[in-house]
Amino acid sequence: MAGSDETEDSEGRRGALTEKLNPKLISAMRLARELLPGDSRYGDPLSTVGSEPRQLVARRLGELASERPGILKEAGLSALQVWEAVSEGTGGGVEGDELAIAFTDLVGFSTWALEAGDELALELLRDVGEAIEPPVGRHRGEVVKRLGDGMMAVFSKPDNAVEAIFEATERLGGVEVAGYRPRMRAGVHLGSPRRVGSDFLGVDVNVAARVADHASGGEVLVSGSTLEELDRSALTVRKKLLFRAKGVPSDVAVYSLKRKR
Repeated sequence: MAGSDETEDSEGRRGALTEKLNPKLISAMRLARELLPGDSRYGDPLSTVGSEPRQLVARRLGELASERPGILKEAGLSALQVWEAVSEGTGGGVEGDELAIAFTDLVGFSTWALEAGDELALELLRDVGEAIEPPVGRHRGEVVKRLGDGMMAVFSKPDNAVEAIFEATERLGGVEVAGYRPRMRAGVHLGSPRRVGSDFLGVDVNVAARVADHASGGEVLVSGSTLEELDRSALTVRKKLLFRAKGVPSDVAVYSLKRKR
């Protein structure tokens, strides 16, 4: 019995020591994550949006870590943080890289969809996706997310973004559902958004979205920073006068682009 009591006392002391050390070790590991590549807060709901395996695992680990912090959970998040950074190839949330951010949507879609109904609206959106998304990949872009009747995409170069949109617009000309021919509007802005998980955030993303909002059907609008990096030899450029949009700096100029015939 004495031996049993001593064993229990020893295990109790080890458990108490572990409880004292764990918070310090966890804090040290969290500090160490600041030095690792990628987003040091990877694992929170914002950074793990998506359905890829690493995002699903990170989301679960993040939930567990918030409920009951542990060394193994922090180690797992550290590994996933680096994995995310390497997989995305964009610094995993590090700012500084310039990207051409493009937004598109369809003019009049919501009004038409109310009359047409869900089945026809879904058929149209599928046809639209097949028309406008392949050009993004062909021009070295990435579809970040689908936004109902539109999308957000990013490109390493503004020329690629504009060419992808022109091609998508041409392909969309062959789409028709129940007498409705969709007309796409688009906006492009060159900036330095912050990547968080599978999404991009920041002022430059908002600017790109607002630029797209001011385009009319079949029109491509670009910001001044985008225009400066474009090869204008094959483009007709017209400045959009009196452009003002909430959340967009007042010095942002916007231009309408067309291909020269």
